[in-house]
Amino acid sequence: MGWLDEFFGRLSGTEPSRSTPEPGVPAPPTTEDLLTAVEAVEARVAASVPSVITARVRRVSAVVHEMAPRLDRLGAGSQQAHTVVATATSYLPEAVNNYARLPREFANTRPVNGAKPALYVLCDQLDLLTNVLGQISDAVSRQDAVALVAHGMFLQEKFGSSGLSLPALPTPPQPGSGTGSGPGSEGDGDDDGSPALKPPEPTP
Repeated sequence: MGWLDEFFGRLSGTEPSRSTPEPGVPAPPTTEDLLTAVEAVEARVAASVPSVITARVRRVSAVVHEMAPRLDRLGAGSQQAHTVVATATSYLPEAVNNYARLPREFANTRPVNGAKPALYVLCDQLDLLTNVLGQISDAVSRQDAVALVAHGMFLQEKFGSSGLSLPALPTPPQPGSGTGSGPGSEGDGDDDGSPALKPPEPTP
């Protein structure tokens, strides 16, 4: 079993037990490990690098925070899941560490890749990581959206035209619409239900 399979097992709570530990093999990273790794990079660049780098590191970290609890959607052995894990634990820290080892003036002004100084080279690498992680996040969100739509279609098919609809409530009688000799009936009184007045009988 690969470390990525074990990582998914931890996410889903189905990690198989090992009879004997493998010497020299590090334990697979947990979700907490991924978040701790990117937060450590954020802390390192917080006050020691230009703001253009800090902002980009935070964007990468935000996507890792969003994706780490959702990696089980991608399935064991997924190259996309491996990219997220590797970004948090390797790609991002190594890129920042390589830049941080350079003297600031050299890193920010001296061309090292064509006309680009190390500052811009690092910005390009961080932008690339952000774009790749964003595409993975969109793919997972689209899968969840498709599942939501499919579930709605299932519910509509199951209950949309079934006989489970509630019966209509009876219409209450309207005032003055009754029949008989009670108040409000024809010839018994005025429209408001009061008794009709009769003329006095002649005196013999």
